[in-house]
Amino acid sequence: MGVRRPPAIRALAADEASVRLAELSAVLIDSVERGASVGFLAPMTEVKAEPFWRGVIEGVATGVRRLLVAEDAAGRISGTVQLVFAAAENQPHRADVSKLLVLGSARRRGIGEALMQAAEAEAKAAGRTVLVLDTATAEAERLYARAGWIRLGALPDYALMPDGSLCDTVFYYKRLTG
Repeated sequence: MGVRRPPAIRALAADEASVRLAELSAVLIDSVERGASVGFLAPMTEVKAEPFWRGVIEGVATGVRRLLVAEDAAGRISGTVQLVFAAAENQPHRADVSKLLVLGSARRRGIGEALMQAAEAEAKAAGRTVLVLDTATAEAERLYARAGWIRLGALPDYALMPDGSLCDTVFYYKRLTG
């Protein structure tokens, strides 16, 4: 058995993200179709995914958002995560981690963990010291706990799963030091 190579993680600029819109959409579609509660109901289609990504790309272009991607050995996008910088004047130290997505075919390879580590490093480099995120109950909770995120609690029936059923949402935070 070979040694697991860490995934290549990097930030995408808006222009490159626009060129890779189909790949980004494929990751979102795969995630929703596999049951991830990330803001969309099934069936997930390019017609719904592309406008979402265009909004993300606009945020990257204006500097209010960073888009990080994991790429496989062939350079194809296998996962994404976003940092959304707080817009409020009194929160220049804070960012939200959003839409941690990994292709089903690429899971269990450390991609989610690598994306989260990269998001934290990007946040530190941008002068952020507090990160927050939310997730549907049981989605990636083990990953966040291992990475030192603090669970604040769950809000019952906060969102819908892709199949339309209600789900609880768990909120986390992490202070960045060093």
